[in-house]
Amino acid sequence: MSSTLDGIEKVDAPTTALHDFKQLTKVGLSLSVVFSSVAGYLLGAEEVQLTTLLLLALGGYLMVGASNAFNQVIEKDTDSLMKRTQNRPIPKGRMSVATALSIAVAFALVGIGILYAINPKSALFGAVSIFLYACVYTPLKPITPLAVFVGAFPGAIPFMLGWVAATNHFGIEAGTLFLIQFFWQFPHFWAIGWLQDEEYKKAGFNMLPMGKKDKGAVRQIILYTLLMIAVSILPVLQRTGDFYILPATAVVIFILGLGMLYFAVKLLNKPSNFVARKLMLASVLYITVVQIIYVIDRFLH
Repeated sequence: MSSTLDGIEKVDAPTTALHDFKQLTKVGLSLSVVFSSVAGYLLGAEEVQLTTLLLLALGGYLMVGASNAFNQVIEKDTDSLMKRTQNRPIPKGRMSVATALSIAVAFALVGIGILYAINPKSALFGAVSIFLYACVYTPLKPITPLAVFVGAFPGAIPFMLGWVAATNHFGIEAGTLFLIQFFWQFPHFWAIGWLQDEEYKKAGFNMLPMGKKDKGAVRQIILYTLLMIAVSILPVLQRTGDFYILPATAVVIFILGLGMLYFAVKLLNKPSNFVARKLMLASVLYITVVQIIYVIDRFLH
């Protein structure tokens, strides 16, 4: 849910209780989700309400933290099989399952409660996000590569959640924000899946679209990158309700998209982990900069 569904984690790390807590809830990922939600809020708000913004940031953080904690409880056995996750607190025995589950439940209940204080629709989308990530995406990972498709739904919710928090309305505007981050999930996560393919297979996960590192997988990456670019510049046509962008903004976003597409095509022509990492980094840059550009554009008209 993610900006990314599963980040690349450091293996060698201090083992303080605070670090274990941060590792369980994936603080870095949670903060990136908060960034997306805040961007969506600024796009939808007629007048910025600081209280609502703070509630959204806190509720969004707890929502993602809960999802990550539930995920690590469910995957405690497979986490011990992969180098990038074997140092997590549960497989290492530094935190009990009961403690981790308590944190997950507390984060979920408090997070949904905070989002409900903004409006019921925000709470509903927060609850749906946690449910899909923990109860559908995570159990599907050892079964089918389609888990990535399912995981893209909770991963795409935060951006549009901000709009819903600002407007108490889910319409074409929020739907467009959802689609932008939905299509972005695939090239981003499949780039990570390419890099971590051997590790995932140790745990019985086939996360690439064709189940292996081949040109078929890269063609899927290219397809979804093109869809992402198209949806990202769609608001310039002014057919997406109150969410629209200036032509100059669309040009800048299109150029950014071409930069990401360049690495996707390069991966097709010269498949390697080096190029996949470049694509992954380009995808992070793309979604971050595009969200900032949208907010700047919003205040230019």
